[in-house]
Amino acid sequence: MILFILSITCSVTVSVLLKLARRYHISIPQAITWNYLTAIVVSWFLYQPGTKVLTEPAAFDITLTLGLLLPSVFWLLAASVRHSGIVRTDIAQRLSLFISILGAFFLFNEHFNGWKWIGLATGFAAICLTVYRPEKSRSASANVIYPLLVFLGYGIIDLLFKRMALIQDRPYTSSLFLAFCAAFAVSLVSLVVLLLRRKTKLQLVNFVCGVILGLFNLGNIVFYLKAHRAFAENPSTVFATMNFGVIALGTTVGVLIFKEKLSRLNYIGLALAILSIVLITLSQVYAV
Repeated sequence: MILFILSITCSVTVSVLLKLARRYHISIPQAITWNYLTAIVVSWFLYQPGTKVLTEPAAFDITLTLGLLLPSVFWLLAASVRHSGIVRTDIAQRLSLFISILGAFFLFNEHFNGWKWIGLATGFAAICLTVYRPEKSRSASANVIYPLLVFLGYGIIDLLFKRMALIQDRPYTSSLFLAFCAAFAVSLVSLVVLLLRRKTKLQLVNFVCGVILGLFNLGNIVFYLKAHRAFAENPSTVFATMNFGVIALGTTVGVLIFKEKLSRLNYIGLALAILSIVLITLSQVYAV
């Protein structure tokens, strides 16, 4: 259980840090760049891939695509937390499994039962209701667009990680390490461009915040993988606990601490999100 608590806490803490970044004038591009540098250094010590990882055959198309998507979606995550709040962003991120499950059906020929189809339909309704805002304004458009982009982005990233996990000629951790390297390279190039255009300037506080962000971001991944290893016989337990936990804790933090306002339809969307995860979990339990 401690692995679930640690992974859920790390996941929600990332959203909280991004929420606080604007309040304390933290540069998001700098924080994201140093976040990936931290992930590289820590994962090197954790997994010890060695220099051989640089010469082993690799799926460069997947690695490069992840290198572009990881920092880009992280920027969108920060924008979504800022404009739409922690609750909507965490739900959008968790319901991105909707895309990865559809990808499993169309790309990996996975069998679907009735539970999964109903869960997907419920998840689609949950996304629509969760991001709904009644007001008509430019700000309201951002409130809807950013969570939807987070939803799409994390769904595509999850599909790419699934493809990466199927590569037989290199350890998954080595591929993950290379993806972090590619993401850092893309982030660093973007940061250099901003520095040359004088849109930002290097500050120690941004580096420190990036390191903290990187530790929690990587911690979420590491503890999640360890939970899957510890409950290898029952992956649906990991799946359900993680998604329930992040949505529950994210909602609690967003509403009670940051005073985020949710409409009645948003709460219905939250309930449908939990129901969707229950149904998809049942589809795994009763898979044939």
